[in-house]
Amino acid sequence: MKIKKSSKSSFFKKILLKLVRKLGYEMVDQSNLNIADEDLYIKKNLSKSGVKSISIPLGETTISRKIESLTIIIRSYTFGDLENNQVMLDQNKSRIFESQKSEYTYRTINSVIKSCNYAKNYFKDINFKIIVTDDKSEQKTLDKINSILNKSDLDTKLVSIKNDEFLDKIEKLDTNGKEISKNMLSNMRNIYKSLEIAESENSDLFYILEDDYIHEKMAISEMLFTYEKLSSQLNKELFLCPADYPYLYSNIEKTSVFFGNMRHWRQINETLITFFTSKKMLQKYMKELVSMCTKRHHPMEKKLHEIYEKEICLSPIPSLSMHCANVNSIYGIPPNFDWKKVWEENEV
Repeated sequence: MKIKKSSKSSFFKKILLKLVRKLGYEMVDQSNLNIADEDLYIKKNLSKSGVKSISIPLGETTISRKIESLTIIIRSYTFGDLENNQVMLDQNKSRIFESQKSEYTYRTINSVIKSCNYAKNYFKDINFKIIVTDDKSEQKTLDKINSILNKSDLDTKLVSIKNDEFLDKIEKLDTNGKEISKNMLSNMRNIYKSLEIAESENSDLFYILEDDYIHEKMAISEMLFTYEKLSSQLNKELFLCPADYPYLYSNIEKTSVFFGNMRHWRQINETLITFFTSKKMLQKYMKELVSMCTKRHHPMEKKLHEIYEKEICLSPIPSLSMHCANVNSIYGIPPNFDWKKVWEENEV
């Protein structure tokens, strides 16, 4: 026997829903964990960019720190492909999956593009821009990078660093009095170029990274949602790093844990030179950031770490990207991460 639904009950339910939503709440059907009157399961992303962040069962955060634009600057360096395939900076260790250096560059760029396209589903009103800065890659490598960029609908650009650019600004000896290597010199030139571009670009947020970080599809959207939510809650600008570095678990240190959009984020005091932050932060600390490019410190990121003593820097648990170092490197591949799957998904 069919039981007819009471129209009276349905009417009162609709009135109640309107009232609850006007007060800033949502009703969840505990029988199937769907949002009432919505075909939306509560495990999915419930946040609305620039408006509100919703976490079950923590509730709603009103977004006061709205994001206008994001410029991503990827530092490309594949010169190791031409010289005995030494693929790690100043080291004789091969990277995970033991491919040519250029292969990591291609997959990094591809993963960032895919992640930006995914983020556009939620951040429809912000402008995404990707700039690749390259130092001395072969023409065939540059052609392939251009091919990857041109297939995207995003605003993209490849910038080649001039042969003598910044050489007169970089000290040839490190802080220990030793001569810096050709690979390190190129790395410092590339960081310098990234910062120079960031200074000239009229963008709200910047993501500056190396060309060996392969991202999950949701990486960019999670960083954007987390940035606007936590910046709104804390009323300050932030630094984010997409990688959950294993070396940061080697010491027992006190930390703060936040909930972003779909990830937990913990406060950290160190990263490599891959970070996500605002134009305001770059302007505030440009002198310190440029000093990493003019003098080889030990560690190289020393000046960046000093900034983290004054500002909040967060990394996700679990990771949103894989730093493709050696499989045994504590600075590389993150724990609890499907390394092979993410690698294979981003083949070009």
